Amino acid sequence: MVKDDLAGWLSRIERLHVKSIDLGLDRVRAVAERVGLRLDVPTVVVGGTNGKGSTCAMLDSILRAAGYRVGLYTSPHLLRFNERCRIDGVDAADADLIEQFDAVEAARASTSLTYFEFTTLAILRLFSRASLDALVLEIGLGGRLDAVNIVDADVAIVTSIDLDHMDYLGPTREDIGYEKAHIYRAGRPAICSDPAPPRSLLEHAASIGADLWRFGRDFNYQGDRQQWAYAGRQVHRSGLPYPALRGANQLLNASGALAALEVLAERLPVSQQAVRQGLLTMELPGRFQVLPGRPAVILDVAHNPHAAAVLADNLDNMGFHPFTHAVFGMLRDKDIDGVIARLGNRIDHWHVAPTPGERGCDAATVAALVRARAGTGGCAISEYPDLAAAFDGARKRAGADDRIVAFGSFLTVAEVMRAVRARPAAAAA
Repeated sequence: MVKDDLAGWLSRIERLHVKSIDLGLDRVRAVAERVGLRLDVPTVVVGGTNGKGSTCAMLDSILRAAGYRVGLYTSPHLLRFNERCRIDGVDAADADLIEQFDAVEAARASTSLTYFEFTTLAILRLFSRASLDALVLEIGLGGRLDAVNIVDADVAIVTSIDLDHMDYLGPTREDIGYEKAHIYRAGRPAICSDPAPPRSLLEHAASIGADLWRFGRDFNYQGDRQQWAYAGRQVHRSGLPYPALRGANQLLNASGALAALEVLAERLPVSQQAVRQGLLTMELPGRFQVLPGRPAVILDVAHNPHAAAVLADNLDNMGFHPFTHAVFGMLRDKDIDGVIARLGNRIDHWHVAPTPGERGCDAATVAALVRARAGTGGCAISEYPDLAAAFDGARKRAGADDRIVAFGSFLTVAEVMRAVRARPAAAAA
């Protein structure tokens, strides 16, 4: 099997394990030990149902504005695998990733690792050799049994708890909160940005003796239309600009990030100017990202009901658009009906397409769910063979003053991004 280029390696890694998701830390811990993984810089781990990527992006941007060299790990990626591993604001090079894949492959011997476990170990090992000042790590599905949870972070943030990945994490917020709370560590700062955390999270934090920072009790924010202020246990920051990311929940995410920086102030002091610059210059594609041109094109990776409700609020806060077109595709193991329910009465024309891969859902199934949930409102529904065709169909039908919102999955947003890059003139027409 060809594995001397990044695409070849990734293709091979995908087939190493019998399951794409196999929760548990024993295998990944064993290989981490054999590969000599050591992380000795201040580290923040960020988990939660939604808001993880935004919080990570804010921390990375602010710390880099303060002059620190930061390693940032996020997943999944949109267009290139390299996006998952950023060092000092730059995606990792193919050669650097391949070097670490070689090391993990040699160390794992007969131990089978999932794609996520293998690539996580490789990226963490790359960070350990990169002369960093700080690490920001997004933790994926759940928390307790996620590969990133082998890292004993100096501070852990849980951004929000809502229903997602229920096949793996359980059917209730209490179940999911229990899983996510396990990124907290005994005696260390444990930040929760969710305004109403489930009791399971609070009880676990108390049982291990974590230093729990709760939004509304230990830190909060207030703001007007021009600026906002953060208040923590000891640090107060006023006159702050709104984050470059659009959206109703971004101040909640930003306050969680600033609480983490308050915790780390002795080891990683950050000036007010660095906070301001970091908030203004941060970037995170696909999170209520509004592209330039007419009609307006909005990209949002919202793929669960909680995220869809936030997207609905954000759409409501935009200026008037005569018609809203949706380019929509989701994975079959997601709550498709729940997402449609949150957006249904805001969409005039649904452009539905299948999502690729073994977890993908065909267009007919998605269209039937849209028809059952939102069709009575008089919306139109069109099916397409792929997401690029769905986006093309939306552009052909949308007027200059209308808007097109692409959402439902990282895969949906990625395909629309590729279509925009292929036909930039049409997007800006």
